[in-house]
Amino acid sequence: MDLEQYRQFIRQILSERAQRTPIQQNAQEYEVQTIFDSEQDRYQLLYVGWRGDKRDFGCILYVNIKNGKIWIQHDGTEAGIANQLVEMGVPKQDIILAFHEPYVRQFTDFGTGEVSLSEMVKPKAR
Repeated sequence: MDLEQYRQFIRQILSERAQRTPIQQNAQEYEVQTIFDSEQDRYQLLYVGWRGDKRDFGCILYVNIKNGKIWIQHDGTEAGIANQLVEMGVPKQDIILAFHEPYVRQFTDFGTGEVSLSEMVKPKAR
């Protein structure tokens, strides 16, 4: 798959998640927002709101793309964005669970984030 397809998948998942009804309880209101930075391949899903008279803000999902792989930096969802990406056809080796320590990643079914020799050596343009 190409990077543009990965970008589309990520934007689709985050947009669908953001479309869910805002949380409203006891005069508490939250808005879910997306941030798409396609130039630097950074994508976030945030909640912003109030809990009584206190401001509340936090990251639900943070994903970026680097070296042709999807790096999941933070995932605060029940379903797990990695599983959704696999269902959309992204190979598991192209998904890095970056919230795991590097030495733990080898024990997951997903990519490790290590760059192979073939990825490091790129043919020179003529």
